[in-house]
Amino acid sequence: MTSSAVSPTGTLRRLNFAVGSLHAMQAVLILFIAKPAALAVRLSYMTGPPGEGSYGGPATLFDLRVDLAVVLFLALAAIDHLSVATWARRSYEANVVRGINPARWLEYSVSASVMVVLIALLSGINEITALIALFGVNASMILFGLVMERVNLDRATVNWSPFIYGCIAGAIPWIAITVQLIASENEGSSPPGFVYGIFVTLFLLFNTFALNMWLAYRARGRWSNPVFVERVYLWLSLIAKSALAWQVYFGALAGS
Repeated sequence: MTSSAVSPTGTLRRLNFAVGSLHAMQAVLILFIAKPAALAVRLSYMTGPPGEGSYGGPATLFDLRVDLAVVLFLALAAIDHLSVATWARRSYEANVVRGINPARWLEYSVSASVMVVLIALLSGINEITALIALFGVNASMILFGLVMERVNLDRATVNWSPFIYGCIAGAIPWIAITVQLIASENEGSSPPGFVYGIFVTLFLLFNTFALNMWLAYRARGRWSNPVFVERVYLWLSLIAKSALAWQVYFGALAGS
């Protein structure tokens, strides 16, 4: 990506402040208006030698508060955007002009992975071992984005390997959730309709992040400007997190 972009001072600061403030306001609003709701996180375990088909459980380890999980990923986004709009602004803007933003990927690696775990739980995946794996593989996918930016600094040709590996890793949670939804349908115990709405909406939105990166490294038209690319990431962050938050709220947290 070219580094000859117009200085991001001003436009990105204002946009980050606005996006961060909106995330923060939504987090506070959800915290106050949502009814408490929880999903059980369980664990199955062997009670005999492997292969004998002897298993115990599933035992409930704890209940994960859905409303607090929503507040968490909104709050993480708010902290990130407000930080780069204020005390971390100088280093953030210098990085953006170079075509990198480590803060983005570090925040996404946690917030987007919390989102994936929440979607998995809503779809019926509640084994803690599976949830840990989904969190980890999604975080790995996000961090491949950071690697993509790092390895392509000042390169004449693009090294697409991190992007490809990230896409492979990123597909795993959606494959797992799809399998769970199909199995539930086959057993006649499908999740409520809003879960399917979340699945489709967030699947499409998550893929637009990859599309934005692909267009950036193709460097065609407006995507040759790293400031424009960063603005797209900001809007995608706001839209994706807001979409999940309010779909979960109206589906599970609004009360009767």
